[in-house]
Amino acid sequence: MPPLRRTSGTHLRRRAAADASAILHRRSRLAFRRRRHGLTLHILVTNDDGIDSPGIVALVEALSRDHDVMVVAPSGDRSGMSHSITGNVAITLERRSGLSASAYACSGTPADCAFLGSTELGGRPDLVVSGINYGPNLADDINYSGTVAGAVEACLLGIPALAVSLACEYERPSGGPHWEAAAEIVRRCIQRGYDTFSDVRYYWNLNVPDVALDAIRGIAVTRLGRKRICGRMIGADSDGGASYYRAWESPFETDRETVGTDIGAVHAGYASLTPLVLDRTASSAPGGSETFAEL
Repeated sequence: MPPLRRTSGTHLRRRAAADASAILHRRSRLAFRRRRHGLTLHILVTNDDGIDSPGIVALVEALSRDHDVMVVAPSGDRSGMSHSITGNVAITLERRSGLSASAYACSGTPADCAFLGSTELGGRPDLVVSGINYGPNLADDINYSGTVAGAVEACLLGIPALAVSLACEYERPSGGPHWEAAAEIVRRCIQRGYDTFSDVRYYWNLNVPDVALDAIRGIAVTRLGRKRICGRMIGADSDGGASYYRAWESPFETDRETVGTDIGAVHAGYASLTPLVLDRTASSAPGGSETFAEL
């Protein structure tokens, strides 16, 4: 494993200034332009399911045919960790074999993996791909997802980023999951659309339906839908003690019938590609500044 080096001040973990954002944006677009017409990209792959997940194996296999791929992924399952980072504890990296790319298992979170892989190992990547996640990351899921957080961390560093999920049921249907089909969709997205990905004001969330490749109807650019939990969480009382809840096994109500949403696209048989942004500031708010001017 190459020795770790001290992080340079040029690595911007948080893009606080507008001029820094513009510099990173221009740098990424220039890097992508140099790699047009089939030239090789340096791609960092991470996930939240862990380095031994079948999704990352399929993704690396597909991307390494055309590109220079390095993997920095969690050593175990980090699902649902969102954008948590490791503090006050040393993060370890262990060299792994068995993948068709240079690979490291990381003791940290998906955000840690994206940061370390982008700043400490193998040079700055041209693109970070986080996935392929087992299960969808649609609508409100993005707020909880470690897969999406890997892409967010890359975007904070000014690196183009794509989060990828296979929208499979956890009670697996016969014939699934279709990891290779999802990986091929990722490969095609990069091949045909990486100039679009190079605009680092955005990061992208790709959800692929769990069907054979020839059954996917296309790629739809979408907006986020909504998921709403129905009623109370599923729970049970213990014998005279605490209550136990399984929060995410309760039924959901979704926008599956709404045209233009990520959920609607996947249920209609399309791979959903959603552009997302870091800035969560509302463009307008009720009351405005006048409401609080006298406080």
